[in-house]
Amino acid sequence: MSKRNSKEAKQAARERIRLERERQAKKDRVRRQLIVAGTVVGVLAAAGGIGYAVVQNNKPGYWETAKDDPLVKPGNTAGAKGTTVVLGKDSAEKTLKIYEDSRCPACAEFEQVVGAEVTKDVEAGKYKLQYVGATFIDDAATGEGSKNALSALGAALNVSKDAFLDYKTQLYSAKYHPDERDDKFKSDAYLLKVADAVPALKDDAGFRKAVQKGTYDRWALEMSKLFKDNKDDVQGTPTLVMDGKHVTGSDKKQAPRSVQEYRTAIDAALKG
Repeated sequence: MSKRNSKEAKQAARERIRLERERQAKKDRVRRQLIVAGTVVGVLAAAGGIGYAVVQNNKPGYWETAKDDPLVKPGNTAGAKGTTVVLGKDSAEKTLKIYEDSRCPACAEFEQVVGAEVTKDVEAGKYKLQYVGATFIDDAATGEGSKNALSALGAALNVSKDAFLDYKTQLYSAKYHPDERDDKFKSDAYLLKVADAVPALKDDAGFRKAVQKGTYDRWALEMSKLFKDNKDDVQGTPTLVMDGKHVTGSDKKQAPRSVQEYRTAIDAALKG
């Protein structure tokens, strides 16, 4: 091979190497650009997802917005906001005020043990019964069943006072009352299932529509404010108050837990 051919061959080889290196460098630049672009997209997507989550978490929940709904007062109520619920004969001189939360297990126990005695005394005209609904367990145990059940009770009250009492009895019954950690009352379907046990409500289309539409949701929130702003030094439920004094069992602290305790306490309260 001539020196000329050898020199040209070497130059050609060097040129091929240079071109190959340029192609590889270009491929590397493109790859790096794609990696950077992908990373940016991923970061933006993650940021967008976080931003979306933050926005969703900061959006007011249903019950937050319900406080601005038009107030619909159930029938058979009194007061500017319909939060005065008094049951019984007008001729009764005394009034027993009862504070209850629909999810409250102690309220369920009270209603199952003593509730029939209370109803009997109200029907006999021994005293009127004023109901104050609470919803604090929704905050303590999380959920919305207390508010939803209270709204459904408003729908029952709109039907009649008897329907309200019967429905309240069923909500607290051993058959239907859930563990307070089980927020079953948040379900309209479950509340309507319980209502099927009340003849006055079972086939009442107006009642069912009111529960499903949340007609008395705002009213339930107003009622819960009445509990929070109570002037009877109520710290929990159930609490019974007559003439401004707590009606308690033998421990002098909590509501009566037996029929005997109730009879002793209520008879003393009626004598005043």
